[in-house]
Amino acid sequence: MLKLGFFFVFILIYPALQAQQSRTPVEIVQENLDFYNQRNLEGFMSSFADSIALYTFGNTEPVAKGKEAIRNLYKYLFDASPKLHSTIIHRSVIGNKVIDHESIIGRKGSELPIELVIIYEVSEDKIIRMTVIRA
Repeated sequence: MLKLGFFFVFILIYPALQAQQSRTPVEIVQENLDFYNQRNLEGFMSSFADSIALYTFGNTEPVAKGKEAIRNLYKYLFDASPKLHSTIIHRSVIGNKVIDHESIIGRKGSELPIELVIIYEVSEDKIIRMTVIRA
């Protein structure tokens, strides 16, 4: 009877255990940024949902939609930017959205830093949408 009781308790708490194992939006976005800074395309892509969409702030149509389109965009960027590195100036989190103010150097060989704000939306441990605000 004791084993049966343990089984029922396990069934009751198992969903809570699974929820605790889920990563936070900040952890997912930080992992994505770390792969970006390493120019590790496969690692970078692992953070995205299959339906990932990249938007420029204010536009209703995405710049790129789907993993393959995002892969092509960032493969070109990583290949053209051997010194690419992003530093977080400020990070805010609102629910499943992570808002990073970033300073990026080495983009396409440029020595001049650029600043962007990127709003990442996370669902089910994957980034589903990025919206970029350019200065």
